[in-house]
Amino acid sequence: MKTDKTGKLLLAMAVILAGGCKKQAPSTRVVADGSSTVFPITEAMAEEFQKSHATRVTVGISGTGGGFKKFCAGETDMADASRPIKPSEVDLCARSGVEYVELPVAYDGLAVVVHPKNDWAHHVTALELKKLWQPEAQGKITRWSQVRDGWPDREIHLFGPGVDSGTYDYFTEAIVGKEHESRGDFTSSEDDNVLVQGVATDPLALGFFGFAYYGENKAKLKALPVDDGKPENGDGPVPPSPATIEGGTYQPLSRPIFIYVSKKSLERLEVATFIEFYLEHAPRLVHEVGYIPLPERAYALAKERVHARRTGSMFGGKGSQVGVSIEDLLSREAQRAR
Repeated sequence: MKTDKTGKLLLAMAVILAGGCKKQAPSTRVVADGSSTVFPITEAMAEEFQKSHATRVTVGISGTGGGFKKFCAGETDMADASRPIKPSEVDLCARSGVEYVELPVAYDGLAVVVHPKNDWAHHVTALELKKLWQPEAQGKITRWSQVRDGWPDREIHLFGPGVDSGTYDYFTEAIVGKEHESRGDFTSSEDDNVLVQGVATDPLALGFFGFAYYGENKAKLKALPVDDGKPENGDGPVPPSPATIEGGTYQPLSRPIFIYVSKKSLERLEVATFIEFYLEHAPRLVHEVGYIPLPERAYALAKERVHARRTGSMFGGKGSQVGVSIEDLLSREAQRAR
């Protein structure tokens, strides 16, 4: 009898513990991976969402390219992307049978930064950036004096995102003129915090990364206004700021950033609920983490895309494109769908 009572007691305790574990652990999961630029937005969304929903949202950083590889293989529900999907990724998703809904979520700018002790570079032109970053510059343009007459004859140390980064893709398209083409002799990382640290500790450095990472580290960095040589985009060099990025005058280094969600994953309630939450709370949380919200109508049109399960890319699956208006693209697409 004593043994039976002990056994029943242990069984009852096991049931209670099991029940407690189930209550504490989320019963469902949403998996996102991709761009380090979009990561702070999706991470903020996940943290806020999990306060009121029994869903675990995991967010990884593999870079835009790395995120698409996982997404198109069906390993994730969402891909964070700092550029539109490109042809090789469209093909990869098609071969795997992964359909996707493309959703712009914010505007971002690429900040070109130097060390605060750099007292010679006060702005830079798009042509000078091309001279510095084009493939032909490798091993040849290695000193500040080679970029502009009057700058010191000292080494220049370059920092930039890794080749799996959508920020790298966009920068090379906007500055060099061809996506994924640049010199290779620079310090690279998929983690923008590593790039921030690199420039912040090297008076001879120049680097580029998402504006939000500059915004969080203004005391450690100096951003260079950029002159694209086109008077219609501003009077001379234009500094990166929320106003110049949203207004489109910080060119050619302003861009929209995205999430992509699997159509199949949207059939799951937890994924559909998270995406609805994401678009509903984007204006506030995008701003809180240092990015620039889209116009309200753009989020409304993005919601329509989700509800209609409208798949494919508004950019034709061609990758990075410079100087686009997300609101115009969404409006044209919504009119065609009616």
